[in-house]
Amino acid sequence: MKKIITTALMAGCILFVISYGGLYLGVKFFPGLFVTYNNPLFNSDGSRDVLFYLHAFIISFALSWFWDRFKTLFKGPVVLRGLEFGLVYSLTALLPVMWISFSSLDITLVMVGSWFFYGLAQAIIAGLVFAKVNP
Repeated sequence: MKKIITTALMAGCILFVISYGGLYLGVKFFPGLFVTYNNPLFNSDGSRDVLFYLHAFIISFALSWFWDRFKTLFKGPVVLRGLEFGLVYSLTALLPVMWISFSSLDITLVMVGSWFFYGLAQAIIAGLVFAKVNP
């Protein structure tokens, strides 16, 4: 359990920094994408911002548990194991969620695609951390 918590906190810190930096860069380089967030569907009053920033730690704990449970299924060097882990998570969890989100909410395909890419990147980065620290 200690290994799960330790690796989750490490991955959470890394994902937090990358997510915060990615948000800044995304707004700077893809402002058109972020204009679509000016929609009543999204909460923009700032009252739940802390939940957004805690996301990196929530996903890291979930993925750390998943890694610890199924790490023996991922073979090869660290990079390959991290990539495979990210792809498995993305295809089994993200793709269905993105599908239902796009089919039921008033959001664009580009927005859903960016969410999928963001989640895939998070899972690969977390997988690389887990493969290195908790082989």
